[in-house]
Amino acid sequence: MSLILILASWYVVFVFSATVHEAAHAWAAKQGGDLTAYYGGQVSIDPIPHIRREPFGMILLPIISLFTMHWPIGYASAPYDPYWAVRNPRKAALMALAGPASNFVLAIVAMLIMILGMKSGVLFIPRPDQFAAYNIVIGATGFANGAAVLLSMLFFLNLLLGVFNLLPLPPLDGSEAITLFMKQTFLHRYRAFIQHPSFSMFGILIAWMIFGKVFAPVFHTAVGIMYLLAR
Repeated sequence: MSLILILASWYVVFVFSATVHEAAHAWAAKQGGDLTAYYGGQVSIDPIPHIRREPFGMILLPIISLFTMHWPIGYASAPYDPYWAVRNPRKAALMALAGPASNFVLAIVAMLIMILGMKSGVLFIPRPDQFAAYNIVIGATGFANGAAVLLSMLFFLNLLLGVFNLLPLPPLDGSEAITLFMKQTFLHRYRAFIQHPSFSMFGILIAWMIFGKVFAPVFHTAVGIMYLLAR
């Protein structure tokens, strides 16, 4: 597969995965009584409302990173009513968890399809020198190999998005999700603390520094389990 086709595939998978992530946030907020994202059209896997809200994070930054690093970096967001979140901290925490949960669901679906493909002889485990984020499995034919690339990307990127966003650092989803385990007396002070802009910048910096060490064992363990189940 040519480099341009690989980069284009990465971008399509990124847009789809980010859209599902934000649509899950928006859906969970709607279920909890906040219709802000619903009125913005974001309770949808149509990428247009999400791209319209974050054109830099959904178009420019991923494309720039694809041509400089050969894989996408980007972001998206779903609006919510902060006063609703203050009044309903548990529902806000569930809204935060919905995004990473949707990514894990997509990663599991991709994983199950790859397992079925390997069991049926359509897909194979690559040699060590062939293994890459987009070559977790390889196909027996040209069409199967194209599907293998997309499934590998879908699995890798959604596992990455799920793990990254669960880090308990602002402004990532994990910093809101941990409020599920906090006492009411401490919760409001904590939320006011993490919403300060300087802590968001600091949180992203720390997350970027530690993520490689966190994600690598998760990724290799998940791949190892997949290969084991495919035998």
